[in-house]
Amino acid sequence: MNWPSVGVVIPTRNRPELVRRAIAAVREQRYPGELKIVVVYDQTEPDYLLASTDGVPVLVLTNWRTPGLAGARNTGLLALDTELMAFCDDDDRWLPDKLRRQVAALLAEPAAEFATCAIEVEYEGHTTARLAGRPRVTVDDLARSRMAMLHSSSFLIRREALDAERIGLVAEDAPGSQNEDWDILLRAARRAPIVHLDEPLVRVLWGRTSHYAYEYTTKITSLRWMMQRHPEISGCRPGAARVYGQLACWSAATGNRGAAWRYTREAVRANWREPRAAIALAAMSGAVKVENVLSALHKRGRGI
Repeated sequence: MNWPSVGVVIPTRNRPELVRRAIAAVREQRYPGELKIVVVYDQTEPDYLLASTDGVPVLVLTNWRTPGLAGARNTGLLALDTELMAFCDDDDRWLPDKLRRQVAALLAEPAAEFATCAIEVEYEGHTTARLAGRPRVTVDDLARSRMAMLHSSSFLIRREALDAERIGLVAEDAPGSQNEDWDILLRAARRAPIVHLDEPLVRVLWGRTSHYAYEYTTKITSLRWMMQRHPEISGCRPGAARVYGQLACWSAATGNRGAAWRYTREAVRANWREPRAAIALAAMSGAVKVENVLSALHKRGRGI
């Protein structure tokens, strides 16, 4: 088999121990083809001592595009000349056979441009597998649900698909660089179903290590951006209810009861069974705190 070259983009900011662990996991891949790593420092001083030419080469760059995760990812993508591109967040780890198995799955579908795999979520000592239960992911699937198991650290993309006339680069106008991964999944799925290897080959670390865990205002802005950008979400009643329920929860967490009530009504109108509406109502009444609900769900590998 002629294994294609793969470039891996690892964006990082102020997490030296975690990024070293992520780099080590990529370098330990049992992949027969050429492998390159680009570590992109965003809004922080780079550690050029991570650069290496031994074995799997590591290039260290600073983000020269829009500050934030999206710009850092695009900086890395544009610095690579490999046939395939992959992402790995600095607080995540690839299992040793991740790349080999995923590349094989993508190559088995010549028309496919984008591939993902399932994940393991690690939170406060608990590890939970998140599976999709399917080998292909469509636009309808992604409009109905964000499908959190299609994590950015599992993304594998054909280089030519990143042209502006095809999928394009990561959206740098995504508010706070949030939901940019859901956005590119939807753009990719519009062109062809996403190939999904439903095995947990990436371990994703959840919790306080995330730069975005409790940035509720940014969560609200980015979800509204997604609904404006992707009419498929509003056109799917369960999907719209899910997003409105999230907006209601985040609004309740910020203390904006008026917005929380409006979004709760929209969620119930779209799908009266939407559980996030109940969480928002409980948060508005003071019966629960959104942070406590999140913590309980994270222990099961889930989120709001």
